Amino acid sequence: MTHSLRPRVLSLANQKGGVGKTTTAINLGTALAAIGERVLIVDLDPQGNASTGLGIDRKDRDRSTFDVLVGESEMRETIRETAVPGLHIAPSTMDLSGLELSLATVKDRAFRLRDALGKLSGPSRGADGKLTAGGYSYVLVDCPPSLNLLTINAMAASDAVLVPLQCEFFALEGLSQLLKTVDQVKMSLNPNLSIHGIVLTMYDARNNLSDQVVADVRQFMGKKVFDTVIPRNVRVSEAPSHGKPVLLYDLKCVGSQAYLKLASEIVQRERALAAA
Repeated sequence: MTHSLRPRVLSLANQKGGVGKTTTAINLGTALAAIGERVLIVDLDPQGNASTGLGIDRKDRDRSTFDVLVGESEMRETIRETAVPGLHIAPSTMDLSGLELSLATVKDRAFRLRDALGKLSGPSRGADGKLTAGGYSYVLVDCPPSLNLLTINAMAASDAVLVPLQCEFFALEGLSQLLKTVDQVKMSLNPNLSIHGIVLTMYDARNNLSDQVVADVRQFMGKKVFDTVIPRNVRVSEAPSHGKPVLLYDLKCVGSQAYLKLASEIVQRERALAAA
């Protein structure tokens, strides 16, 4: 288990939609919890798919990440337990789509998430009244599919960015724009930000294009690309409609096994970083 005074905060970001960001947040969070980590997912996407995919009904989101970012609630008051032991979530609502307007005149608006996460040390009670917060080893931030104030908040609060990249023709095109944004955030808001790694998703072994994309991305990004590749898998697609991560829905399927491998690989990278 990773022990530190504060959790490692990883943003899952890519301005392209449909690349597997939310799926990766849910299933990587579950896989990390399964290997003994204590994980908080922060849902920063107005669509709230990470919250739905972990079984948090929309009517039960009386406190959300929007309330946290506008300063009307503490992060610990929004945190909900999930069906996965050791995995909690701070859910989102559609209100998040109006965040830029709500914070238009606020100084330091890019640091709202960083400041909210900074108050999470020590045990406290979550929205359900149970003891929670504090003691997380990982915080995974699920970003919206755009490079807006929500994504900037996530990057300003993060140690590193995890980039899910779909194995498709224009994959590298979107990646260069994201890398530019990471560099800008690094220069202006968060000098310690780095790219943790690229996760190749929706890999189809029957498709020559998938192999070509994998080869191109590995050539372009080198060791930043994780060895683990997430395959296209119908069980992964079905799981969210049951409000479950795929590891709870079908542990033995290839998608579940891939996310468990990815979690192990991430923890190994973290240990190598800590030892360096």
